[in-house]
Amino acid sequence: MGNYRKERAEARKKAKELVSKMTLMEKAAQLRYDAAPVSRLGVPTYNYWNEALHGVARAGVATMFPQAIGMAAAFDEDAMERVGDIIATEGRAKYNEYSKHDDRDIYKGLTFWSPNVNIFRDPRWGRGHETYGEDPYLTSRLGVRFVEGIQGGGPVMKAAACAKHYAVHSGPEAIRHEFDAEVSMKDMWETYLPAFEALVKEADVEAVMGAYNRTNGEPCCGHKYLMEEVLRGKWEFDGHYTSDCWAIKDFHENHQVTKNARESAALALKCGCDVNCGNTYLHLLGAVEDGLITEEDITVAAERLLTSRFLMGLFDGSEYDDIPYEAVECREHLEEALNMARKGSVLLKNDGVLPLDKSKLKTIGVVGPNADSRAALIGNYHGTASRYITVLEGIQDEVGDDVRVLFSEGCHLEKDRVENLAWSQDRISEAVITAEHSDVVIICVGLDETLEGEEGDAGNSDASGDKKDLHLPKVQEELIEKVTAVGKPTIVVLMAGSAIDLNYAEEHCNAVLMAWYPGARGGRAVADILFGNVSPSGKLPVTFYKGLEDLPEFTDYSMKNRTYRYMEQEALYPFGYGLTYGDAEVKEAKVSGEVTKESDIRVEVFLKNEGDTDTDEVVQIYIKDLDSKLAVPNHNLCAFKRISLKAGEEKTVEMTVPNRAMSVVDEEGERHIDSKNFKLFVGFSQPDERSRRLTGKETVEIPVTLR
Repeated sequence: MGNYRKERAEARKKAKELVSKMTLMEKAAQLRYDAAPVSRLGVPTYNYWNEALHGVARAGVATMFPQAIGMAAAFDEDAMERVGDIIATEGRAKYNEYSKHDDRDIYKGLTFWSPNVNIFRDPRWGRGHETYGEDPYLTSRLGVRFVEGIQGGGPVMKAAACAKHYAVHSGPEAIRHEFDAEVSMKDMWETYLPAFEALVKEADVEAVMGAYNRTNGEPCCGHKYLMEEVLRGKWEFDGHYTSDCWAIKDFHENHQVTKNARESAALALKCGCDVNCGNTYLHLLGAVEDGLITEEDITVAAERLLTSRFLMGLFDGSEYDDIPYEAVECREHLEEALNMARKGSVLLKNDGVLPLDKSKLKTIGVVGPNADSRAALIGNYHGTASRYITVLEGIQDEVGDDVRVLFSEGCHLEKDRVENLAWSQDRISEAVITAEHSDVVIICVGLDETLEGEEGDAGNSDASGDKKDLHLPKVQEELIEKVTAVGKPTIVVLMAGSAIDLNYAEEHCNAVLMAWYPGARGGRAVADILFGNVSPSGKLPVTFYKGLEDLPEFTDYSMKNRTYRYMEQEALYPFGYGLTYGDAEVKEAKVSGEVTKESDIRVEVFLKNEGDTDTDEVVQIYIKDLDSKLAVPNHNLCAFKRISLKAGEEKTVEMTVPNRAMSVVDEEGERHIDSKNFKLFVGFSQPDERSRRLTGKETVEIPVTLR
């Protein structure tokens, strides 16, 4: 783990010395995302805006991993750190070469505005696929390791990560510039803040980005409680803070908490926002003239920003300056991306049709708008790949000339026809014909970044990137029904970044595979799973609801009846659920040693793969507080571990439930242990009835009493 407190002290000393030589105007110009050069002091221009949710983005070729939600589904902390390290390596390789050509443009710096550790509290949110799902513990653990991978553990920071969007932010996209997310202190500290706290206190994340919206009346980029009291006060954050892009102008234009740009710039700066993504900080000098801020306020922010650049060795040089361009999209990185796609794919249903045996097939039908779609591979905030492998291409590569592959687009992604002059659903008869002439049909449906994503980026302008409901576009639902009605074995491959209504597929199709947005070569990963080259092993990081009927309004930030921890209804597919081709069992689980109010809980888990297929599995431990009225209604994920089990293999794994898992949060937002009696549930899923029915497996229950 990289802890840069010692190095930061030296970097800050250098930053102070450098900033002391700057004029007021030069210092103010350092607070823009496109920081101006100070040539007389040897300070080159620097652009803080770069993106790396799942690979270096928006600046040409880079290894493209599955979208963040797809990586979360792997439940693999070690892999997340490797992904972060690869991103930083490729970022350095590109930065080194760009610098030689004096190319210091946007998306070419080493300050990556990732990860997104907001909680995916509502399945309608269009940007939810940028996150690690709905659970604060899972989000914290994956986020910490991703940050550690990006920043590295050496004396020089490899690249700078940024925890975003601080703090209570998850839609709706259409009103984010004027919306006030009202949240209780209990929900704030129980759900919305833990991941940010972990990234600051455990991973020493270098930057934090504020959200567009207000939280409890204050704009998140000018929020005294969140920024001063919590972030820099309680958590002792000493990195830099950046605004979301053009968020500060929302203060006066939309939130109306200030009267003009000078007041907005002053409010943000006084609260500790160091860099403005936007242009409101062009008014900083005017704010000084008006007496709203002082030169010292600007100096402090400039020192923080230059400290980050010194920490990354951008003035003094480092070992990372020698990372060659050949590291970009190298074989090892591409293989890691492929493995993440394999591990993150979630098998939701299988009546025995999978894995496919190509020796017993003459013709495979592949239909659907996402079957041969590159857009369905990449999610949003993506880079460029030198090669893409769609699901259709992956299947074709897998079977070669031995099996014929028939293809039909089936329908448009969302419109009622493919060809403008044609009849409605002009490809659906072709899809039916394809099914009639095939031994098995693979239906590839879902969404892409044009239908779910960020306001202003997504093409569904009527919803601003959010989903209005959980249904696939009507043309795709009709396609599934028509093809399924042919009566051939049907496998649905869903490529999307969020929970979708799969009630029909669950009832009528033979298998359902959630592939997410699996990355540039994700089609190969899908084919590997379909044909049994690897066993599926992903688990859902979000709940798949049966419908929206029982969910609160999208604008309601209360956690009541949201996510697996609070929901009262039964899920279609629960959080933590996912099938494999193996048959692993938790044979026994027990607590080792004494458990006290100050201790962690050590758990020994005895496993066996009773099946004849090698597989990975994810051991999950959930905790339920049996006494406290402050506890979440259901149970909390408190530990997980991805393990590999060969056919027939037995294995014992040791896991640790952190002490914090026994705590509860009161109405004032304070966390403490309020009970002596707990129950642990150890298995490969949640301990809920729906998971038991879907998996046919029970969790092992362990009572725990504090001594």
